[in-house]
Amino acid sequence: MAKSQETWNKKEMEKKRLKKRQDKEQKKEERKANAKDGTSFEDMIAYVDENGNLTSTPPGIVKRQAIRAEDIQIGVPKRVDVVQDTVRRGTVTFFNDSKGYGFIKDQETQESVFVHMNGLIDSIKDNNKVTYEVEMGHKGPTAVKVKLAN
Repeated sequence: MAKSQETWNKKEMEKKRLKKRQDKEQKKEERKANAKDGTSFEDMIAYVDENGNLTSTPPGIVKRQAIRAEDIQIGVPKRVDVVQDTVRRGTVTFFNDSKGYGFIKDQETQESVFVHMNGLIDSIKDNNKVTYEVEMGHKGPTAVKVKLAN
């Protein structure tokens, strides 16, 4: 006796396929029923106002700003060297004489700057007021020409 070619698994797969087709047809009919046939192109347009919000009203002509072609910069602007006051003032927050390094807190920017004993002119201690210059070291800004402030 020959074995039936239609197995339980094949029957289940066929049922799933038919169910999927029926669901697809049902969704298609729902879309057709809920479609807005009378919608015009103008009703579908959305505008963006000056703040980036979507609106249904077109922007007013009076709000437009005139932009000159000369004012548009394409690419990266050229680097402008900023002239800074080279001598800064600060307070020594930490200095270890045995290891030979410490940190100075800048008065203006409140940044902490590394200082090494090779960059000292006068000997310093914690909480001393100092003047210094900043150079870029291996790991960031480093204070050099450090001396006690008057």
